[in-house]
Amino acid sequence: MKRTLFIILQLLFVCYGFAQEKHRFEADVKTIKKYDKIYKPVDNPILFVGSSSIRKWNDLQRVFGSYNVINRGIGGAVIDDIIYFSDDLIFDYAPRQIVLYVGENDLPKEDESPELILKKTVDLINLVRKKIPGVPIVYIAMKPSPVRDQYMDKCKKANELIKKYIKALDNASFVDVYSPMVKNGKSRPELFVKDMLHMNADGYKIWTKAVKKKLIKR
Repeated sequence: MKRTLFIILQLLFVCYGFAQEKHRFEADVKTIKKYDKIYKPVDNPILFVGSSSIRKWNDLQRVFGSYNVINRGIGGAVIDDIIYFSDDLIFDYAPRQIVLYVGENDLPKEDESPELILKKTVDLINLVRKKIPGVPIVYIAMKPSPVRDQYMDKCKKANELIKKYIKALDNASFVDVYSPMVKNGKSRPELFVKDMLHMNADGYKIWTKAVKKKLIKR
């Protein structure tokens, strides 16, 4: 009897532990929502969403000032994270256009092939189109970060698959930032800060020039 009771208590403890488990980016998202309460976001913005390359785009508001943009990037996010928090990071803002940068943090995962990265990207875009039919989407190609040179072939293949998919969609654009960030088949360290993962001002200049052509004004 005592042993049975002990096992039951153990199971309850494990279940309670799972119930208390939080998503790794829950605190980040809560911070964003608190910020929204203090500084009301613009109505129907162009929404930039994705991983740290979006979050660290510090002069985003300035370089795209006339477009009414907002930045909702989450450092370290993979595609599944953006899907998980899509209500908080995307749909709450009723964006008139979405600029998406996802997938680079999926590259180091051994079990994620270019085809799986494509599938997850398709799942995210289908979710967006289901909730906001016809919303224009700008997909920024995964960049060739020097710290991830071993994944360049995988990155290139995934970009090619996603580009083909995007080209078949209405109101969707693929922005190739990969090509100008490669020289003689190699990544360009001069476009990155010390960690060789995040971009410096020169890297973001390439992005700004490429993305600006795809944005729509009110």
